[in-house]
Amino acid sequence: PRPMTDEDRARILKVNEEMASQALRNLAIAYKVLKEPLEKYDESLEEGSFTFLGIMGMIDPPRDEVREAIKVCENAGIKTVMVTGDHKLTAMAIAKELGMDVKRVLTGAELDKIMDEELEKIVEDVTVYARVSPEHKVKILKALKKKGYRVAMTGDGVNDAPALKKADIGVAMGITGTDVSKEASDMILTDDNFATIVAAVEEGRRIVDNIKKYLVYLMQCNIAEILIMVVAFMLGLPLPLTPAQILWVNLSTDGLPAIALGVDPAEPDVMKRPPKDPQEVIFSRSVKLYLTLVPIAITALWALVYIRFFRTLSYPVAMSTLFLTVILTELAVAISCHSLEKPLAAAGPFTNKFLWAAVLSQVVITVPLFYVPSIARAFRVVPLGLDSWLWAIGVALIVFTGLELAKTLAFTIRMRRGQQ
Repeated sequence: PRPMTDEDRARILKVNEEMASQALRNLAIAYKVLKEPLEKYDESLEEGSFTFLGIMGMIDPPRDEVREAIKVCENAGIKTVMVTGDHKLTAMAIAKELGMDVKRVLTGAELDKIMDEELEKIVEDVTVYARVSPEHKVKILKALKKKGYRVAMTGDGVNDAPALKKADIGVAMGITGTDVSKEASDMILTDDNFATIVAAVEEGRRIVDNIKKYLVYLMQCNIAEILIMVVAFMLGLPLPLTPAQILWVNLSTDGLPAIALGVDPAEPDVMKRPPKDPQEVIFSRSVKLYLTLVPIAITALWALVYIRFFRTLSYPVAMSTLFLTVILTELAVAISCHSLEKPLAAAGPFTNKFLWAAVLSQVVITVPLFYVPSIARAFRVVPLGLDSWLWAIGVALIVFTGLELAKTLAFTIRMRRGQQ
């Protein structure tokens, strides 16, 4: 043992920085010779006069899936920020290893010197916060929210509770997290894995998409059903559909396909879209226009079918043909609603087997409605000839083709704008 010189200190600090830059978490190890044996720890023991032995570097490598998860976040418009108690160089090395764009790094000591207003100006450029305490998380959180961000904050300790509570989404660790942090959070990671947060975001986007799909499907079909009744009344024609027929359409034809749309798998680009404005209503302006024009177009075709068969044949045939046309049209609309923004071919037409099973099952059970006497009497329909089936299938195909062409045009325009 010998006294530590300035050269020794400089060399030790250099080794520490070199090891830290390799993403190692370092511990300095030293010993002290006591004059008398110590039976138990004594808090009054003087901490000093230690002999330095060396530095031990520990590596805590990130999970393999985290790098890919961060890339997915970037594509989804989600900014990932590392907040850690590690050394600045260690944090930078880990961030670069994960593929993060390290624009600027702030330490806890630097945060203490920065006023809140100044932090707000630079917070968007800071990717890594090192040597920070849980109290610093609240300061970072406030700055991000002032810039308009919706913030999800992770934590596991008792001192993390204020930040978890103030965050838009507090995320506690399920394995290492304390009970206090779990109580203060909105979400608990049972596997303490960052990639699970990304998976939850994807699942949330899928659910929102599916809510839109079945709402759009049900609303446009139900609006068309109401309009055909109004049109027939205004033209002085008999009731085009009976209450039993409308009930069948709403409970059976609309029901199963709508449920199937609710379990649609996520679309391939669901994590390549920018986040939605939290204040945005579920129906955008384009969807509202869609819900206005499509029912009007469907109603016009239904009215054409009803008037044609009413004038050339009879009221029972006209009503029965319209009933069949409504069923087939709404099933065609259900298939098209598999994606509201992309044509069926681009969205993957057969990714939802439940939807096809629902549609085909409805087609199968539709046939007995017209050809089994007891059922036909209950629904006040008559057996239909080939002409009625061709008209019903033709209208369904026209509606389906029109919807797909409109989506293809809108999709092409968006792609061109994106490329520009």
